[in-house]
Amino acid sequence: MNAISRQQKLAGLFRQATIIPVLTIERLEDAVPLARALVAGGVRTLEVTLRTPVAAEAAKAMIANVPDAIVGIGTILNADDLARAVALGAKFGVSPGVTPELLKAADDSALPFAPGIATASELMQALEHGFDLVKFFPAEQSGGIKALRALAGPFPKVRVCPTGGIGEANAASWLAEPNVVAVGGSWLCPPADVRSGNWAGISAMCERAMKSLKPTPR
Repeated sequence: MNAISRQQKLAGLFRQATIIPVLTIERLEDAVPLARALVAGGVRTLEVTLRTPVAAEAAKAMIANVPDAIVGIGTILNADDLARAVALGAKFGVSPGVTPELLKAADDSALPFAPGIATASELMQALEHGFDLVKFFPAEQSGGIKALRALAGPFPKVRVCPTGGIGEANAASWLAEPNVVAVGGSWLCPPADVRSGNWAGISAMCERAMKSLKPTPR
């Protein structure tokens, strides 16, 4: 699969998802019931971040036990993380930023990948390697929708998944932007609900979000 095909596949996946929950799993035993709760609420595309000691095993358990979940790996910082995502069977990868080494590794990989960018210079690096779908991170802290619109001027064909500071109150505003294909955030999985095992509450929250945030044809 060439770079264009990988990006087209990822764009289709993200558009269908609308919301991509960013999951930081602290306890391995939470992984499968959390994934099942999200899927039950209509949220199937999940980003498991490599931020905790159990993250890789959590993603592996989700992939093995929740076949309806589309599991990707986030917080990919280097080529080793990218290789780990591939080995786990992830469907896509996401990074919070870019380095020349990571972009080259992602370009050489068959894994659909969204590099993280916050500036025009970082976006230009991503485009040089064929990545025209990127993660805008941290979205609100990097200037919010005004900054996204400013980037859309010189880069009108770039597609974006903003993450960082996005929640129930502002997700619809971000999704209304023509270059946004999906939004990422952690608000669907409140830590208190995960710790207490309130899986029904998480499913209900997902259902409400998916009903209120209809995907926009692009």
